[in-house]
Amino acid sequence: MSFWDHLDALRSVLVKIVVVLVVLACVAFAFMPTIFDSVILAPCHGDFALYRLFEHVTAGIPGLPQFSTEGYEVKLINIQLASQFFIHMTTSFWLAMVIGFPIVIYLLWTFVEPALYPNEKKGVKKVFFAGIIMFFIGVAVGYFLVFPITLRFLADYHVSDLIPNQISLDSYMDTFLMLIFIMGVIFELPLLAWMLGAMGVLHREFFKKYRRHAVVVLLILAAVITPTGDPFTLSIVFLPIYLLYEFSAKLVKPAEIA
Repeated sequence: MSFWDHLDALRSVLVKIVVVLVVLACVAFAFMPTIFDSVILAPCHGDFALYRLFEHVTAGIPGLPQFSTEGYEVKLINIQLASQFFIHMTTSFWLAMVIGFPIVIYLLWTFVEPALYPNEKKGVKKVFFAGIIMFFIGVAVGYFLVFPITLRFLADYHVSDLIPNQISLDSYMDTFLMLIFIMGVIFELPLLAWMLGAMGVLHREFFKKYRRHAVVVLLILAAVITPTGDPFTLSIVFLPIYLLYEFSAKLVKPAEIA
């Protein structure tokens, strides 16, 4: 195939990706009220899974401060006329990207596949499959752990009892989408490390040698992707990233001794 033939094939794949995302976004738009009530706003209520787990764990450990879910509720307000409409649209698009991630990966695979040898195709298939699994694990960690803890802390935090918290819908959704989607992307780091290790670019000694440097870099990365500037949210985002760093080190082979 010539360069223009490759370009035409790529354009065809990109068009298919856009069509898939548009269709999924339209479906998500139609069901968004139900999705909002049962999924997106679920961490705002005391019966959320993580809160009930914390309550159960603290109730079974004597001397530990009891975690209460009774009567807990975070109420959101809308302060801009068009916010609810635009959030309806943007959330539908983000949800389409998350749900359509495996389809997008598959369509990109159809473009790359003809250029690979049979033995390479087997390896790449495993990599793509692992990438999809890790992405959804990251999304789950963001939704069930990182975001609820962040919300619970910030919604109840007061610099003064004279200042009540009134959380806007825009602020809630910015934090929700940022943390969850970014966590999905970050969970691809072990896969990237494994690929570089398989190519001989990375070795396990690299992770040991630059661990202190990595801590600083990961703290900066966590600060960049954290929508709020508080140390608590920073630490909640940093901890999973650092654990991924250590997990990545386990996936990379040690350097061969000559």
